[in-house]
Amino acid sequence: MTHPFPTARPRRLRRSPAMRRLVAETRLHAADLVLPMFVKEGLDEPAPIASMPGVVQHSMDSLRRAAVEAAEAGVGGLMLFGVPAVRDAVGSCATDPDGILNAGLRALVEEVGDAVVVMSDLCLDEFTDHGHCGVLTADGTVDNDATLTRYADMALAQAETGAHLLGLSGMMDGQTAAVRATLDGAGHTDVAILAYSAKYASSFYGPFRDAVDSALQGDRRTYQMDAGNRREGLREATLDLAEGADVVMVKPAMSYLDVLSDVAADSPVPVAAYQVSGELAMIEAAAAQGWIDRRRAIEESLLGIRRAGADITLTYWATEVAGWLR
Repeated sequence: MTHPFPTARPRRLRRSPAMRRLVAETRLHAADLVLPMFVKEGLDEPAPIASMPGVVQHSMDSLRRAAVEAAEAGVGGLMLFGVPAVRDAVGSCATDPDGILNAGLRALVEEVGDAVVVMSDLCLDEFTDHGHCGVLTADGTVDNDATLTRYADMALAQAETGAHLLGLSGMMDGQTAAVRATLDGAGHTDVAILAYSAKYASSFYGPFRDAVDSALQGDRRTYQMDAGNRREGLREATLDLAEGADVVMVKPAMSYLDVLSDVAADSPVPVAAYQVSGELAMIEAAAAQGWIDRRRAIEESLLGIRRAGADITLTYWATEVAGWLR
């Protein structure tokens, strides 16, 4: 059919891989990816995590090797979680200079220096015998202000290891202000803070609890956010910005892309999103059954997070995806 005037044809810009690449609005970059890592006390060899295919609890030696591999692939950052052998009510190992997390952070800094941003998880849940992110009162509720004191001590311990950025994931009110004041007061003014600002109480964390051998009984709904609340996510990010956060986070990513978009549109600082363990597990499980194309699904999921506004994405596929992007 002949038209009397030229007709717009968007399909002309989709006709070849080269054309689609040229006009792509959203792209993935290795430097925007952060690899979460687990180091477990007492391991001689890495231990696979059954619910997270391809992810392991590292020994100290395998942690070093994986860090170098990620750095050579061009990954932008490493986020370390520690799994101690002994836990107690206040998470004493978290502030032990020789505890597994702090020892692991020193190892990462020794291996990668300033080539990759070394990030530390600043939370008590991996270190407490009750599995909650803070200190408990006699009736079993989390004591917000007592927890802030422990976070401040953790921040100092992690800063002393040489960590570049501290990831405040506990969702206690005032945690960013407390940690910033403590760091500045001790002369650690160059240590940055990543605030897990909009962290939701999500079912998608299930495999992560296997990764850290979580002792949690019950849930964390009294301090993590409700899944139905969108506006509250932006409010939480705004509070963290006012308290001195250098980066703000939305977690999980997949089910909260609307919140991520809201925060990204408003934030004057970089915005991160965490592609959590359950997101990995679903894609890996479906791919193993042959129901989806694994690589395409991984790339599409990461593009969706990026398109929603994330400047930084934490993903367990960081090193692998960085290799694809070369």
